[in-house]
Amino acid sequence: MKTFLPNNDQVNRDWYVFDAENQVLGRIATQIANILRGKNKPTYTPSVDTGDFVIVVNAEKIMLTGAKYDDKIYYSHSGFPGGIKSISAGKLLQKKPEDVIRKAVKGMLPKNKLARHMLSKLKIYAGTDHPHKAQQPKTVQL
Repeated sequence: MKTFLPNNDQVNRDWYVFDAENQVLGRIATQIANILRGKNKPTYTPSVDTGDFVIVVNAEKIMLTGAKYDDKIYYSHSGFPGGIKSISAGKLLQKKPEDVIRKAVKGMLPKNKLARHMLSKLKIYAGTDHPHKAQQPKTVQL
C-alpha cells in the first residue's frame, strides 16, 4: 500500500468563521493556526498546504489577559539607523485590531513560503460583517 500525499488539486478547502468577541487572543490564535495548517484533517501533510480558509469577525472585541494591554510591545524596524518603532498592544488594538490577531497567528505558523501562503487564507474584520457569505462558511463555537 502506498502512502497518500495530497496535491493542491486534491485538497478540499472549507470556510470557517470565528467570532473573537470576549475570546482570549492566544487561545483563539492556536485554533486558527491549526485550521490554516490543515491539522484538523486526516490528510495533513507538513509540506503541503492542506488548510482551510478562516474568517475572524469582531476583532476589536478580543481580550488580552493580565497587563498585556500596556506591557506587550510590538516592534518594527525600517532597516535604517534609528528606524525602530514600537506600539503597545492596547494602542494597536484601538488603531488596527486586525493586526493583533494576524501577528499572533503568524507567530504560530512555520517560518517559510508555505506559511506565507497559509496566512493569505486568513481574513480578519473588525466588525460583525464580512463579504464571504457566498462561500457558506461554517461557524466555529469556542
